[in-house]
Amino acid sequence: MKLEERLWKQFNKALGQYQLIDDGDHILVGLSGGKDSLMLLEFLARRVKIHVPRFTVSALHVRMGNVSYETDTSYLQHFCSSAGVPLHIVTTRFEPAVAEEAATRSAIPSSGTKQKQKPTCFLCSWHRRKQLFNVAQELGCTKIALGHHQDDIIHTALMNLVFQGHFSTMPARLRMRKMPLTIIRPLCLCREDDIRQYAESRHYEKQLKHCPYEHATNRTAARQLFEHIQQLNTEARYCLWNALEADGRLADY
Repeated sequence: MKLEERLWKQFNKALGQYQLIDDGDHILVGLSGGKDSLMLLEFLARRVKIHVPRFTVSALHVRMGNVSYETDTSYLQHFCSSAGVPLHIVTTRFEPAVAEEAATRSAIPSSGTKQKQKPTCFLCSWHRRKQLFNVAQELGCTKIALGHHQDDIIHTALMNLVFQGHFSTMPARLRMRKMPLTIIRPLCLCREDDIRQYAESRHYEKQLKHCPYEHATNRTAARQLFEHIQQLNTEARYCLWNALEADGRLADY
């Protein structure tokens, strides 16, 4: 099966298997400018034209003013315009001490022990996500689509198991409890290597600057652990995925 055909099939299978899109949905895509979010937007824009179910798509790109992580917004504008998707761009920033206090207040306390200092990646992600939620509600969106693929979901499961002591991950579908929004991950059945090859074949432009913190995280350790596990068992991907599926970790309705 050709690469594009395989990815398109996996994308549509995920939509049906996890009930990711409903008739009348307005979906906001978190468009970072990386290969995953670009392919996600392209596929959703293509799916809109099928008219079953009927839904609309918008995109949001969040620029972080105090983190050296940059994407060519003119390219994103052109990409979205070509796909027929309106793009919204917002710029935010955070001061680590203030951001950590806000993020801690918003979290559910797990114990009476003192919280460890939150890493920069967590704080940056928290503020980006906050902007996504705010803009989604301002636009009247029902769902937020994120570009996490199968590797991301498996890495998160390993990271939570090894560093947090619980078996959980980013689900393909997650209904928010405090706001009328659902998080969906339509690329959940797609492999990162396949997405990378597809991005190269489509000549997606790469980001101007990558995040300076992206290689100094527990996620990097989890990625390396997964690579080692796959050397021990070439079927490890499917074993881990089936375990998440069997434990009901891939969809929260």
